[in-house]
Amino acid sequence: MKIIDFHAHIYPDRVAEKATRTTSAFYEVETVQVGSADGLVKRGTEAGISEFVILPVATKATQVRSMNKFVLSKKELYPQFHVFGTIHAETKNKEEELEFLMQSGIKGIKLHPDTQHFNIDDERLFPVYDYLSGKLPVLMHCGDPRFPYSHPERLKKVLHQFPDLQIIAAHWGGWKMYETGYEYLHDENCYVDLSSSTMELTPEQIRRYVDGFGSERILFGTDFPLWDPVREVETFLRLPLTDAEKENIAWRNAERLLSSVSSGGTDDRMV
Repeated sequence: MKIIDFHAHIYPDRVAEKATRTTSAFYEVETVQVGSADGLVKRGTEAGISEFVILPVATKATQVRSMNKFVLSKKELYPQFHVFGTIHAETKNKEEELEFLMQSGIKGIKLHPDTQHFNIDDERLFPVYDYLSGKLPVLMHCGDPRFPYSHPERLKKVLHQFPDLQIIAAHWGGWKMYETGYEYLHDENCYVDLSSSTMELTPEQIRRYVDGFGSERILFGTDFPLWDPVREVETFLRLPLTDAEKENIAWRNAERLLSSVSSGGTDDRMV
């Protein structure tokens, strides 16, 4: 089965080990992976993954351009990479940065409110949401019981205020608060990914979430380097899903989203 990893992170080689340790400490996760491009490709290929969506995060506004240039440089070296860009609520020249990314062939924007320290529904992001509506998808880290920034209720507000914005809510829309994410988002017009979650959910919960969201709205992701792609694929393939559902989640939905961006729009929104 073809597999596209829609949720992966890499860092510049000189800081990859340190950045991986910092991220794993933030989430209290032990990992033996190192978030390098070569490491992702090597382990991902062993897992049977053929394409990867790279999600950068600038924790400070001053990092935005350098992080975007970094992932764009990797796109040139690794044809199996589809790269998203990063932006920050405190970025002063948001439209200029977004135009730069659009011209560079970026596939979407990644936001991580909990590490960037702003709310999903921060009004400083409204120009970003407005600019991206109908153009590029936004993948958001969503949910963390330790912080208020990415609560799915905030995302629900954004979805209603910007109905043409294509949003992917990571971690079933509520990391470690999965029932809350499901409650707020299962009937909303958005995608979710299943990264960093399958090891914590029962087969019965996953069956319920797939039925509620619909397999056509779910994306596979490993959240490398926190998790091992080989184990994540093995776990996914064991889920109590039909072959058609697995294909939707493993690659069909991802391919549709990525193709819609390549064709100049995101009009494939779910209804």
